[in-house]
Amino acid sequence: MPPTNTSVPPREADVLIVGCGPAGLLLAAQLAQMPDISTLIVDEKLGPLQLGQADGVSGRSLEIFQALNFSEKVLKEAYYLHAITFWSSTEDEPEKIIRRYKKPDGRTAYSQFPHVVLNQARIHDFLLERMACSAAHLQPHYGLKLTDLSVTYESSDTCQHPVTASFETAEPRKTESHSISAKYLVGCDGARSSVRQAMGLTLQGDAANKSWGVMDLLVTTDFPDIRMKSVIQSHGHGNVMIIPREGNHLVRIYVELDELGQHERVSDRKMDVQTLINTTQRVLAPYQFEVKQVVWWSVYEIGQRIATHFDDRHQITGSHCHPRCYIAGDACHTHSPKAGQGMNVSMHDAFNLGWKLAAVLRNQSPPSLLKTYSDERHSVAQELIDFDRELTRHFSRSDPSAVSATSTLQEALLKADGYVSGTLTKYQPSMIVDSFGDSSHTGKLSLGSRLPSAPVLRLSDARPMQLSEALPADGRWRIVLFADQHPPSSKASKAIQLVRQLSERSDSPIGQFTPPNANIDSVIEILAVFQQNYDVIEFHHLPDLLWPLKGDLSLRDYSKVFCCDPAENNALATFHADSKLGCVAVVRPDQHLAALYELADYRQLADFFSRFMMPGNGQSNRG
Repeated sequence: MPPTNTSVPPREADVLIVGCGPAGLLLAAQLAQMPDISTLIVDEKLGPLQLGQADGVSGRSLEIFQALNFSEKVLKEAYYLHAITFWSSTEDEPEKIIRRYKKPDGRTAYSQFPHVVLNQARIHDFLLERMACSAAHLQPHYGLKLTDLSVTYESSDTCQHPVTASFETAEPRKTESHSISAKYLVGCDGARSSVRQAMGLTLQGDAANKSWGVMDLLVTTDFPDIRMKSVIQSHGHGNVMIIPREGNHLVRIYVELDELGQHERVSDRKMDVQTLINTTQRVLAPYQFEVKQVVWWSVYEIGQRIATHFDDRHQITGSHCHPRCYIAGDACHTHSPKAGQGMNVSMHDAFNLGWKLAAVLRNQSPPSLLKTYSDERHSVAQELIDFDRELTRHFSRSDPSAVSATSTLQEALLKADGYVSGTLTKYQPSMIVDSFGDSSHTGKLSLGSRLPSAPVLRLSDARPMQLSEALPADGRWRIVLFADQHPPSSKASKAIQLVRQLSERSDSPIGQFTPPNANIDSVIEILAVFQQNYDVIEFHHLPDLLWPLKGDLSLRDYSKVFCCDPAENNALATFHADSKLGCVAVVRPDQHLAALYELADYRQLADFFSRFMMPGNGQSNRG
């Protein structure tokens, strides 16, 4: 486990993150890759999470972990959920359950990564390790409780660090006060967020009238599907969900409990773990279920609630000002654990915000870019709330279909595979998502959606890989050229013609928005996927922009060119795109598709970047 930071926190930072949950740690891990940005993360707890809480890891989250270079560590430890089973009572014998359905997990169709589970504490460990091993060597400061928050809404020329946060030590018998100033603050401090309260925001929606129990157990049982994800609907005793855990013995049980009365809290009922065990045993009857050890358990209440927006825009009066404080994860939306989306969506919030903060702090984009965070993620959270509300309705123990061969809950869960994989999020048109560009020749590629991966071969070494491996979370935009049918050595190649325009024209976004003396790909990187095999493409046929000279020693970068893999589908075939025409995909730093153009649409491509990027103060050093 990474060491705990015991030093006094600095008095200033570019970005101050409050909360070391999944959203806060992922945001910190992303910003830690950028040592020119000073990041500080604090938490009221006295140390890292040790046990319990979330466990499901979606395919989209694994894609993000790959972009942060630790997905293989998660996969090595995780438990793979390859199948799902549904059990329910019968009309003839309502006291007994039978298996109704067993099927492969459907989420693998949406990502190259599988559906897995792993203790949230281990996810935290990996994020902490990524932070500590980064160029910034970032470590959290624990034991700091937020007591006050103030913001000066003036221009940046007047106040360089307009956010001031006051903290007190949370450790007993140790009272110290700390004041930290920041350019931006992000509250990732959970459903009872102190940051959200200090911002004057509240969660709105359904009251927390549903209670759930959760246990991590070591058991002996003759229930045959104990090592598969299983949903059990008992007509007489309620519903449980079984999630097998890593290590091949541990199992998590979610137990639906009675609805809470008005103004009632789950703590009022003084439930203990034996109550949850007894309920589980009744639901699983006639199967034996003996608990050998309780590793962790909790009882909690859930309501579907969401903040009206995820920033402090409601506090701003001047047109020259912009949001300075943000909330992410449970601080801005709460829902049930049934779909396994809590930890995942929280991290996706952070992944959306991190690169935008970096772009503004580096003067690559204007502060107006930051308003897209709340606009984009609020709509995603609302979709999740609506989905969770519907799923909760189907999970109701009064569902009459629970004794039928195919229950409404079963149908709802199977239909939701794509949504729960996290890969179907689609952002609406904005300054960073073009409002046009989808056409018949771009096929499966869709504006606002994340770029789906595809198998390719890297030209330099013929290494088979996923295209997503070439999209690390380093804050850069990508222009991905899916080449037309002409080889790069041909003068008719529209892909090569476009690369030359990007390299040579004075109005090229590459030249306009790259700082002087910086590597040519430091802000916008060009990647190319050719249809020809690697044995017929030569680097000397390619413009320098596809294998540029970089660094103080002017060494060639051979990692930007790919070709089709004879053993796999052509990348364009994967996307169902027109192989004769090819296309251009503009990919945001969070891997979502910002624009789609034909290879001949240089003007549209250049104009798109001018909407949200600021000049790099001169031409870059092209090496």
